Amino acid sequence: MTEKIQKRLNDSPAMRWTALVLVASMMFFGYMFVDVMSPIQALIESQRGWTPDVFGTYAASEYILNVCGFLIIAGLILDKTGIRFTGELSASLMFLGAVIKYVGITEWFQTTGCAAWLDSWWVAMPASAKMASLGFMIFGCGCEMAGTTVSKAIAKWFKGKEMALAMGLEMAIARVGVFAIFSISPIIADSMGSVVAPVAFCTVLLLIGLISYTVFTFMDKKLDSQLEAEDSEDSGEEEFKFSDIAKILTSRVFWVVAMLCVLYYSAIFPFQRYGANMLQCNLDGISAEAASNIFRWFPIGAAVITPFLGNFLDRRGKGATMLMGGALLLICCHLIFAFILPETKSALLAYSTIVLLGISFALVPAALWPSVPKIIDEKVLGSAYCLIFWVQNIGLCFVPKIIGNLLTSTNEENPAVIAAREAGAEFIPYDYTVPLVVFACFGVLAFFIAIYLKAIDKKCGYGLEEPNIKQ
Repeated sequence: MTEKIQKRLNDSPAMRWTALVLVASMMFFGYMFVDVMSPIQALIESQRGWTPDVFGTYAASEYILNVCGFLIIAGLILDKTGIRFTGELSASLMFLGAVIKYVGITEWFQTTGCAAWLDSWWVAMPASAKMASLGFMIFGCGCEMAGTTVSKAIAKWFKGKEMALAMGLEMAIARVGVFAIFSISPIIADSMGSVVAPVAFCTVLLLIGLISYTVFTFMDKKLDSQLEAEDSEDSGEEEFKFSDIAKILTSRVFWVVAMLCVLYYSAIFPFQRYGANMLQCNLDGISAEAASNIFRWFPIGAAVITPFLGNFLDRRGKGATMLMGGALLLICCHLIFAFILPETKSALLAYSTIVLLGISFALVPAALWPSVPKIIDEKVLGSAYCLIFWVQNIGLCFVPKIIGNLLTSTNEENPAVIAAREAGAEFIPYDYTVPLVVFACFGVLAFFIAIYLKAIDKKCGYGLEEPNIKQ
């Protein structure tokens, strides 16, 4: 049996890490596209008339179809057809959605009959925003499906090996994409004088991501042929019964993990949409590029520390404890942004808090995602990831819209905002205190759920505090 195991493709470190790079590249480009417009929020408001509530609706659109049930279907597709077909489908949806979004924000589209028709209803939402939201909805279906597919692919290729490290590195690579786009997007937009150029750039990158995943499918097909030859049950193509989904939905620990996920990520990803603009407002109107240069260190802080945390989890464990620590850091960071930064106007404090938030963003995902295979049967692991993402997407769908509405409503009587609008200024100095307090409250709830999860693990013995690598 030992001789057969040595023949598996994923037993070669070079092969399994190459596979990781290929699937992570798709997520790297996907994360770039997600936030391509976040650092140029003020520019899109001046060029296309997207007010904060419109921008919030656009940001929420990424998750609408997922919340309406697509992610549940995606989980069934993943467990039924495997990681190759599902990955190709998700990468294709991302690229298609990106093309539609690109077309929607172009100057050319504004002159078409389609734009005129879109402007004829729901006049509070510009045609460009409606078309961009449609594309973002399709992209969001592909992106979330890709996230679950990549998680299952890593669980398959790194089973019994450096799983947490591999998942940590994949997340780190993806977050470098956020760093890259917060650095690049304002520069491209400024040099071209338009919001269109950064979106076009990221659309091309998504096509490259599709090609990368296609290369991975050939490697995975070879691995499956080896697994089948051994009559192994480790194949990602293993059959499952639909009745097994009920076991997931009736699992208490599944819902605890899902609620922790939705609360924590609701304080992270929606914040990314507004983070650069928040820094502009709290640091007395610094440029969008300067704000982006500060905010970009958030994903870099996470990217640098995540692999080390993954390695620690693989060898020492303590996953549930790390979830609690990450939630505490999240609370502190949002309260600093809400109350201390506006008073001090300190760029050093802004940098420090952004890095701390990045460490929080490393602690929670690094511990959360490798824990799922410990509580869910492998043959329905894809469905489990998709159901968790579905619950998460409910929050990610509504929170950006809520934050956008809060930002608009709490600034209606703000003298600085009124004066800037009357003067036709490109930059509007919003007060972000209330939205930031809401983000902190999400962190508080996530912290208490993390405590509860640790108690359940201690009682039931899921092994969340134990290392992944078995000696």
